[in-house]
Amino acid sequence: MQFKKGLGWKACYDEKTGRYTAETGGPGLYNLWEITAEIFDRLGSKDLDNFQCQCLISDGRHLYMDVNDRCGPPYTVILDDDYKTLCPWADIISSGKVWDADATDAAVEVLESEKKNRAQRREKRKRRES
Repeated sequence: MQFKKGLGWKACYDEKTGRYTAETGGPGLYNLWEITAEIFDRLGSKDLDNFQCQCLISDGRHLYMDVNDRCGPPYTVILDDDYKTLCPWADIISSGKVWDADATDAAVEVLESEKKNRAQRREKRKRRES
């Protein structure tokens, strides 16, 4: 596995699977992402600071989110059930209650930022309901 790392982010290229994944975070927030080779290649370049790298990573497909920001009770949203398989290298943070599948499906359908998860969530919902 090849890694790139900065303040608030870490990215991985897994040669065995050909996948690019990343994590971002800071106080009260932790995320996992599936990213492209193009995103991975740009990370850590001299023309991008750490905040810009985090923004670039967030252009990927969101896999997992944990929020513990003191604005309410902590919670975890699992957008792709395969997040552990996709990111075996990650030190996953979970501090709260996991949203159920129906709440996650509803959020993915409504939030434009989660549109990259719609196809896989719809397929999994169809399998659950049959």
